[in-house]
Amino acid sequence: MTETPSNPSSLTALLGTPVTDAGGRMRGRLKDVAVATGADAGQVAGLILKTADGARLAEVRNILQTPSGALEIRDVSGLRSLKGDENFLLLQQDIVDRQIVDVHGRKVVRANDVNLQWFSHDAIQSLRVTGVEVGLSGAMRRIFKGLLPRPSLESFSANFATRVIPWELVDVIEVDPARRVKLKIEHANIAQMHPSDIADILADLAPAERAAVFTTLDEELAAEALEEVDPKLQKSLIESLDSGHVADIVEEMDPGAAADLLGELPDARSEAILKEMEPEERQEVSELLEFPENSAAGRMTTDYVAVHADESVSGAVKALKAFDGDPESVTEVYLVDEKDVLKGVVPLARLVMAQPETRLAVLTDPRFISCPADEKQDDVAELFDKYNLRALPVVDSAQRLVGIIQADHVIAFLRQGR
Repeated sequence: MTETPSNPSSLTALLGTPVTDAGGRMRGRLKDVAVATGADAGQVAGLILKTADGARLAEVRNILQTPSGALEIRDVSGLRSLKGDENFLLLQQDIVDRQIVDVHGRKVVRANDVNLQWFSHDAIQSLRVTGVEVGLSGAMRRIFKGLLPRPSLESFSANFATRVIPWELVDVIEVDPARRVKLKIEHANIAQMHPSDIADILADLAPAERAAVFTTLDEELAAEALEEVDPKLQKSLIESLDSGHVADIVEEMDPGAAADLLGELPDARSEAILKEMEPEERQEVSELLEFPENSAAGRMTTDYVAVHADESVSGAVKALKAFDGDPESVTEVYLVDEKDVLKGVVPLARLVMAQPETRLAVLTDPRFISCPADEKQDDVAELFDKYNLRALPVVDSAQRLVGIIQADHVIAFLRQGR
């Protein structure tokens, strides 16, 4: 089907437009524009008219835009009342002056206006959203509407910066949980972003919008994003969630990060979340909670790859494949004996370059660095700086490997000003 684009418009310009029937009788004024979600996202489903009988919905195919810009309804009998359960967005109610996420620019912006485009095919017109205006031009258009004639208004607003985000690069933040379910807004675009970018967006949002976005993330992505935000924001994000939901998220977190989070919560809340966790994850996190926060053990994670010191490269590869933590966090393989005493450290780069039958013991550096569990975090930071470490194994008094500290944990600690 070939469609011909006709008049572009803005939501601000359309709102308040009189709607008449074929005989020229006034039937109402445009109050809002209903836009489809899901597969038809961006397609205008209908126009909301303010009539003497209340709000009425007119399908776009039942509307004709005349050359003068006036709106005419073809069949008055097609007007229908709103039931309240329609699966669409209302541009004026849900978009304008609200916070939205520019998923391409990876930041939060405020919608000042919405751009639309009319199309025609065989005398039938359709209307689509093309983008959201976040520049000053759209803001000026809204502020001065009604104070200036339309031509003067358009000329005046053109003097200000125009910035439009294409509709497909926008995720709407819906703060009403009931309506969010009704509209089936899944924040699909946000879910494809890097956890660090999501964390930045969460930090920029107001509390209600922040919670609306966070609760739409799946548990794994929510855990990754939660690890990237500061402790105060972590507490804010989970305070409205029930303990079972928080436990599902915490189970997906790095054990060290999970312990840090629970350590910041009141004891009763922390214990309630631990009770909801699976036994294995609960034990790992509980053990980490026993260590002082400002010690090496308080900064370590128990997610690492360790193999027996007599293993070969092929054995280490099998252990790496079986590792159920974050594979991107693995920079070294640790060699231990039957009592878990640390015997060596093999960087992944050496592992990749070696033959499968090569013994791991010959790949380890005899001068590898480790630290005791009670080492102060300031001293840990100095070790990372002095030896340019990517990870640091932590051992107990018997030299048994109990965890590792990763470089990003040290960076986070330094950012907090120690």
